[in-house]
Amino acid sequence: MIVNKKGQITIPKALRVKFGMSPGCNVEFRMAGDALTLRKVTAHRRAGEIIQRMRGAGGIAMSTDEIMALTRGPR
Repeated sequence: MIVNKKGQITIPKALRVKFGMSPGCNVEFRMAGDALTLRKVTAHRRAGEIIQRMRGAGGIAMSTDEIMALTRGPR
Protein backbone atom coordinates (compact mmCIF):
# COMPACT_ATOMS: atom_id res chain seq x y z
CA MET A 1 0.00 0.00 0.00
CA ILE A 2 1.13 3.53 -0.67
CA VAL A 3 0.25 6.54 1.48
CA ASN A 4 -0.96 9.38 -0.76
CA LYS A 5 -0.31 13.12 -0.34
CA LYS A 6 -3.29 13.44 2.03
CA GLY A 7 -2.02 10.61 4.26
CA GLN A 8 -4.66 8.20 2.97
CA ILE A 9 -4.33 4.52 2.10
CA THR A 10 -6.67 2.13 0.32
CA ILE A 11 -7.57 -1.02 2.21
CA PRO A 12 -7.76 -3.87 -0.32
CA LYS A 13 -11.30 -5.04 -1.04
CA ALA A 14 -10.64 -8.61 0.14
CA LEU A 15 -9.64 -7.29 3.58
CA ARG A 16 -12.60 -4.88 3.76
CA VAL A 17 -14.97 -7.75 2.99
CA LYS A 18 -13.27 -10.16 5.41
CA PHE A 19 -13.40 -7.70 8.30
CA GLY A 20 -16.79 -6.14 7.47
CA MET A 21 -15.46 -2.66 6.75
CA SER A 22 -17.97 -0.60 4.84
CA PRO A 23 -17.92 3.12 4.04
CA GLY A 24 -18.38 5.12 7.23
CA CYS A 25 -17.25 2.39 9.65
CA ASN A 26 -14.96 3.44 12.48
CA VAL A 27 -11.40 2.15 12.63
CA GLU A 28 -8.52 2.80 14.99
CA PHE A 29 -4.75 2.60 14.79
CA ARG A 30 -2.72 1.12 17.63
CA MET A 31 1.02 1.35 18.14
CA ALA A 32 2.98 -1.51 19.70
CA GLY A 33 6.72 -0.96 19.55
CA ASP A 34 7.52 -0.24 15.94
CA ALA A 35 4.32 -1.86 14.62
CA LEU A 36 1.12 -0.07 13.68
CA THR A 37 -2.14 -2.03 13.54
CA LEU A 38 -5.54 -1.07 12.19
CA ARG A 39 -8.79 -2.53 13.45
CA LYS A 40 -12.50 -1.99 13.05
CA VAL A 41 -14.21 -0.41 16.05
CA THR A 42 -17.73 -1.55 16.84
CA ALA A 43 -20.36 1.04 17.75
CA HIS A 44 -20.66 -0.49 21.23
CA ARG A 45 -16.91 -0.23 21.86
CA ARG A 46 -16.80 3.31 20.45
CA ALA A 47 -19.64 4.44 22.76
CA GLY A 48 -17.86 2.94 25.76
CA GLU A 49 -14.63 4.76 24.91
CA ILE A 50 -16.45 8.09 24.54
CA ILE A 51 -18.20 7.61 27.87
CA GLN A 52 -14.89 6.70 29.53
CA ARG A 53 -13.27 9.91 28.22
CA MET A 54 -16.20 12.02 29.45
CA ARG A 55 -16.37 10.41 32.91
CA GLY A 56 -15.58 13.01 35.58
CA ALA A 57 -15.52 15.89 33.08
CA GLY A 58 -18.46 17.67 34.72
CA GLY A 59 -17.17 19.91 37.47
CA ILE A 60 -20.48 21.25 38.75
CA ALA A 61 -22.42 19.21 41.29
CA MET A 62 -26.15 19.50 40.65
CA SER A 63 -29.10 17.44 41.74
CA THR A 64 -31.39 15.81 39.21
CA ASP A 65 -34.13 18.33 40.14
CA GLU A 66 -31.78 21.26 39.45
CA ILE A 67 -30.77 19.84 36.08
CA MET A 68 -34.42 19.22 35.13
CA ALA A 69 -35.32 22.78 36.12
CA LEU A 70 -32.58 24.10 33.82
CA THR A 71 -33.73 22.00 30.87
CA ARG A 72 -37.41 22.91 31.31
CA GLY A 73 -36.79 26.64 31.50
CA PRO A 74 -39.07 29.19 33.20
CA ARG A 75 -42.65 28.23 33.88
